Amino acid sequence: MKEAVLLINLGTPDSSKHSKVAKYLTQFLNDRRVIDINPILRFILVNLIIVPFRSFKSSKLYQAIWTKEGSPLLINSILLKEKLQNKLGEKYIVELAMRYQNPSIKSTLKKIKEQLPSKIHVLPLYPQYASSSTGSTIEEVLSQIKGWEVIPSLNIISHFYNHPEFIKALLIEGKKHNPKNYDFVIFSYHGLPERHIRKGSLDYGNNTCLLGDCCNKISINNQYCYRANCFQTTRHLVEALNIDEGKYCTTFQSRLDNKWLQPFSDKVIEDIAKKGAKNILVFSPAFVADCLETIYEIGVEYQEIFIEHGGEKITLVNSLNANDEWVNALKEIVLS
Repeated sequence: MKEAVLLINLGTPDSSKHSKVAKYLTQFLNDRRVIDINPILRFILVNLIIVPFRSFKSSKLYQAIWTKEGSPLLINSILLKEKLQNKLGEKYIVELAMRYQNPSIKSTLKKIKEQLPSKIHVLPLYPQYASSSTGSTIEEVLSQIKGWEVIPSLNIISHFYNHPEFIKALLIEGKKHNPKNYDFVIFSYHGLPERHIRKGSLDYGNNTCLLGDCCNKISINNQYCYRANCFQTTRHLVEALNIDEGKYCTTFQSRLDNKWLQPFSDKVIEDIAKKGAKNILVFSPAFVADCLETIYEIGVEYQEIFIEHGGEKITLVNSLNANDEWVNALKEIVLS
């Protein structure tokens, strides 16, 4: 009997054309966990305001990173699936899905079901837990499986930011650049609205979350707090890379307003450039595959901000993509 491994990433448009980007944004932003407001207000905001106006700009951004083979995120994810299949061998079925767009979770689970696995390992490819990414993905998987007459054993992996093999894979990539050679090191994670953190804290006994020092260590109350998960990821990397205090910062990118997690990546980059930093190194430990947020937001937009305020060069540490250390880490995450 075989076990199945379902790898799931956030998603990508089917192409960089405006219509496909608009379709992707419509599905993504209508998710109740992504924009957690009144359903009627969300429908109006997303479908009548955000998508009609934002999709044209987003389409141009996707065109800037699109390759001849297609979406970098999808290409790397497919290669990762293939390499993990080879690593795990014939006793496993490895499949790939995207939370939004294709290949869909529904169609991929159908393929898995037809192969009669004894167990399904569900692995959302988000190292740090967040309701809007991990929670949404797990909810969709359970929604598709709940109608099956036979539901096999499930192993749902909600986060892996603190798994030693994941950290090891990040370190191998990071050590290709000696942090000591840079004026400053930034660990930039995808941002979230502050209210998401506060809402999550209610489920774990901390109903007075102030977004403060409580994230300085992992406890039973914040084990699924995205902010705490991010800070712990940084601590693991800083300790292993022996980066001096005052020479690094944990930041959050891709914000939509000022009520998102701080400090903001773009503002920190602006500030350290004004203080005289010329060369900085940026890690993006929330993204396991290069995508719009790493290739363009950090690689292009933040580079422009840095130069504008006196800096010279931002060096981006590559995402894990499908490198061998990451494949080994995934194998260990599944088997453990």
